[in-house]
Amino acid sequence: MADLRSTFAGIASPNPFWLASAPPTDKAYNIARAFKAGWGGVVWKTLGEDPPIVNTSSRYGAVSYNGVRMAAFSNIELITDRPLQINLDEIKQIKRDWPNRAVVVSLMVPCTEESWKAILARVEETGCDGVELNFGCPHGMSERNMGAAVGQVPDYVEMVTRWCKQHTRMPVIVKLTPNVTDILAPAAAAQRGGADGVSLINTVQSITGVDLDLMAPEPVVDGRGTHGGLCGPAIKPIALRMVADIARAMPGLPVSGIGGIAVWRDAAEFIALGASNVQVCTAAMHHGFKIVEDMIDGLANWMDSKDYQTIDQVRGRAVPNYVHWSDLNLNYQIVARIDQNLCIKCGLCHIGCEDTSHQAIAALRVDGERRYEVIDAECVGCNLCMLACPVDGCITMVRQDTGAAVVTWADHPNNPLGKERAA
Repeated sequence: MADLRSTFAGIASPNPFWLASAPPTDKAYNIARAFKAGWGGVVWKTLGEDPPIVNTSSRYGAVSYNGVRMAAFSNIELITDRPLQINLDEIKQIKRDWPNRAVVVSLMVPCTEESWKAILARVEETGCDGVELNFGCPHGMSERNMGAAVGQVPDYVEMVTRWCKQHTRMPVIVKLTPNVTDILAPAAAAQRGGADGVSLINTVQSITGVDLDLMAPEPVVDGRGTHGGLCGPAIKPIALRMVADIARAMPGLPVSGIGGIAVWRDAAEFIALGASNVQVCTAAMHHGFKIVEDMIDGLANWMDSKDYQTIDQVRGRAVPNYVHWSDLNLNYQIVARIDQNLCIKCGLCHIGCEDTSHQAIAALRVDGERRYEVIDAECVGCNLCMLACPVDGCITMVRQDTGAAVVTWADHPNNPLGKERAA
């Protein structure tokens, strides 16, 4: 059976599935239950300075889509509202009780060297495995010049990371905010500051909806609302892209992947794009801690089927194939094929193609029945019909250019620079 042991930023765990810093990791009770269920590690919910934080009562919102509950999940919750010493005592006890599991502590304090130095000393006494610097929280704390207010300024990321590396022996992980134009800038700053790894993505600034009776953004707090941080399956594509960008540009920087991981396949995709492990929050809040059992079994079974023996054999295998648009083969050509035996005659392929694409699917009547056929000469291989079709395998894309030479934009005759080279 596949060996799921993983190492991230020098921190070992029996499997790559960690719980992210969030409500599920707010106290020892939760984390003990998580470890009993099989999670390989946790990032303790973000600690700050005393006095404790004051949270709002209404704090979660969600987007449900087409019958799927919590396709996106949003919160306006702040860092832990429990006293610092209680958290530290519980961290120490959890690490004693579960020595083979990863216990990392998320931190957020004011942007002064003394504040970071003081809390690092107290956290180090717990015996935890490392710290994660929360430079990503996009609400509440950012208005206090912490969280994303730091993560959006590469100079601050580098400065605070360097402070932490100077004042602790523990591995230092930097959690990055996606609320930036270019994720590589703060990632490079973390690396310059000496970070042992980065984790991403934190939540995306969002408003999940508006209560049209109260005329207030959701979640509503006494008639008013604010933007929150979006997580869950809806943000997975954003997270995959940012993880892949870092893996491609900075292959030596360890990455922990976060964002919409709900099943084993999600984890495999993050690992294939360069992540050493993954962190989960929304799926655990939606379905409970025992979901990790299916994640572990599913990942192990898939690795066995592909003859991957370790996580490291999977990690980064898709990165070489993640290229810039200009490196894609412009001679590659595919067209759609419709399996008439599987077709249920719904017409979605025709409607989408006829109204919004290339008029490449004909709507016919054959023996009094509807029939949809591809017009090869008009099909550009855009995939829309295959994606819209409700029947798996009914529409496939078939390659037409077998044996054609690879031509990228750099060599294409329509590229002015390419023409100059050709001349």
